[in-house]
Amino acid sequence: MDKTLLPIRIAFVLMCSAAGWLVSATILAGDDRRTLPIAVGLAIGVLVVLVDIMLKGFSLRGLSAMTFGLGIGLLLAHMFAISPLLEPGGLDRGTVYLIQVALFVICPYLATVIALRGKDEFNLVIPYVRFVPHEVDVPLVVVDSRALIDGRIARLCESGFMSFALVIPRFVQTELQRVAELPDPTQQARGRRGLEVLGELRKIKNLDIRVTDSEVAKEEHVDAKLVFLAQAMRAKLLTTDYNLAKMAEFNGVAWLDLNLLAKALRPELTVGNSVEVDLVKPGKEDGQAIGFLEDGSMVVVNAAKSYIGKRVQAEIISVLPTAGGKMVFTRLIGATD
Repeated sequence: MDKTLLPIRIAFVLMCSAAGWLVSATILAGDDRRTLPIAVGLAIGVLVVLVDIMLKGFSLRGLSAMTFGLGIGLLLAHMFAISPLLEPGGLDRGTVYLIQVALFVICPYLATVIALRGKDEFNLVIPYVRFVPHEVDVPLVVVDSRALIDGRIARLCESGFMSFALVIPRFVQTELQRVAELPDPTQQARGRRGLEVLGELRKIKNLDIRVTDSEVAKEEHVDAKLVFLAQAMRAKLLTTDYNLAKMAEFNGVAWLDLNLLAKALRPELTVGNSVEVDLVKPGKEDGQAIGFLEDGSMVVVNAAKSYIGKRVQAEIISVLPTAGGKMVFTRLIGATD
């Protein structure tokens, strides 16, 4: 039980007992049976606290959906009750009364159940996200599990260029947990990597992370849930999966691809520019060392054999296109670490 709510609940139960005592002192003055109202007040207080505990996890979004359904149900029941179909001409007054009571019980119940089941499909309140004390109209980005496993999102957020609020659905976390528990070591490592990135994101200061408990139709695939959620929240979708991006585009959801971002940020391989590269092996010519850029381009650095195993900065002197990519010839400027 929540330590903050515990004293409030105890105080509420005591107040109910005190209210029972006041009722007995006012209405049953002179009557010796005052313990019964006190016990009734105590029982009512305990019952309300138990209902409170049972409603744990019932969100504001669920409450708004229930209120909406209840209002629609009462409106429908009222419209049926005052319709000419229930005029006492053909039915006796008792039958009409019973039908009206049934309508005022059944219609709100059915409408409330339908609204709760479809609470993800209307936006009377801000559904999925919590209110934050700063800017309300902050752009939202729904994060895919593959973007978390990729890991680059953490470095992007650390740079301070991420101006969006990250929305991480609960079912994405569940998927990562499921992958991390698979017997396949490769899949297990991917799942654990995604969970580690979640922890890294939590440690980044001033990063707006919003976890939604929204559970779209459980029989749908995770990709369909992500697209539907982004549609409902009017958010963009952050992923590294091309097929998911195209699915989102087909459904009118804007998407961001980390691979395209990385490609756009690659430095131009033109003569005179400098690049940083990790040298991994010696080259064919004497004194040369070879490294590779992130896009797979091979970089040949002259007079850098002694720097193998280190990261160096080199100036491009020529670029040779090949069938396997680009071969970049450079001269050493200096080691960076």
